[in-house]
Amino acid sequence: MEVMRPTLIRIGGRIYRKNHIREKAHQNEEEEEEFYAGPGDGADEPCDAFVIEESERGYRCAVDVPSPLYKYIIGKKGETKKKLETETRTSISIPKPGVEGEIVIIGQHRNGVISARTRIDVLVESFRRKQPFTHFLSFALNQPVIQEKFLHFKEEVLKKCSKNHGISDSLFQNPAKLHMTIGTLVLLNEQEIQKAQELLEKCKEDFVDAIAGGEPLTVEVADIEYMNDDPAMMDVLYAKVAMKDGSNKLQLITDRLMDRFVTSGLMLKEWDRVKLHATVMNTLFRKDPNADEQNNTTAGKFFKERESFDGRNIMKLFENFYFGEVQLSAVYLSQRFSADSSGYYATSGQLTFS
Repeated sequence: MEVMRPTLIRIGGRIYRKNHIREKAHQNEEEEEEFYAGPGDGADEPCDAFVIEESERGYRCAVDVPSPLYKYIIGKKGETKKKLETETRTSISIPKPGVEGEIVIIGQHRNGVISARTRIDVLVESFRRKQPFTHFLSFALNQPVIQEKFLHFKEEVLKKCSKNHGISDSLFQNPAKLHMTIGTLVLLNEQEIQKAQELLEKCKEDFVDAIAGGEPLTVEVADIEYMNDDPAMMDVLYAKVAMKDGSNKLQLITDRLMDRFVTSGLMLKEWDRVKLHATVMNTLFRKDPNADEQNNTTAGKFFKERESFDGRNIMKLFENFYFGEVQLSAVYLSQRFSADSSGYYATSGQLTFS
């Protein structure tokens, strides 16, 4: 099926197919993949999307690639880079590991340089998707009133449901990090973080202020729900987040933020709409108290390690639990695995409603 229906990757308005190559397995080495433009995509034709400079040595094209992704272009023992150079008849210069800079492609033929650039872009995009996320857009829900109600919820659940399978203190979110996630991002250098910061400010100017009216959003955190279909085997239990006035302002802002970041290439779209929720219990916390809400790339790694819990009594006793009312005044570009002086995630940037 991988041959008949290869995975398609969209980059810069073009669609490429990913050809999966099975090779002899090497212990502790990642499986390599090769990428080719699909028929009619014009990978070897002149393309205005790339800046191609003509010089005494032929043609030149430079591309910014975060240093953590260099290894995927180099390949095992330099094999991927050598193959790219041979097949496109180009010379590819890559900065030293850990040094941010440009990858430079030089060749005698313009089409060869364009082909090499296209294939590097596809490699970068594919392997970027495999990186664990580094940042996420969030609303902080760790205000004192919410923390107090959450701790009361935790105390009551442990008091009344601790004998149910899998329920323990380790499942509960850190109250200082209660939040609502809009979407996750893989930002691999300072330039990408700066780009995300600038995009947040642009979103504020373009639509956030108009929707919010320059005022904080008053929301209620209430009622609990679970992610999977079987309440006897839960992995994630969450509280719902909704506008107190019943409007769709929060949903509209989060959806448009997600769409704008997806369009920019900084975020992958996993759902049609942002789910307005705050995780209160998660089986990932059982093994790692610092675990965040995982995206699809990282969740699979831990899936088999999860020990689900029986949440039927929790739903019966606390389905309509009220965590409180809070005003949301900012969207944060939060750093994963971090904490500021308040205990919430450290912030790389923010968008304020004012």
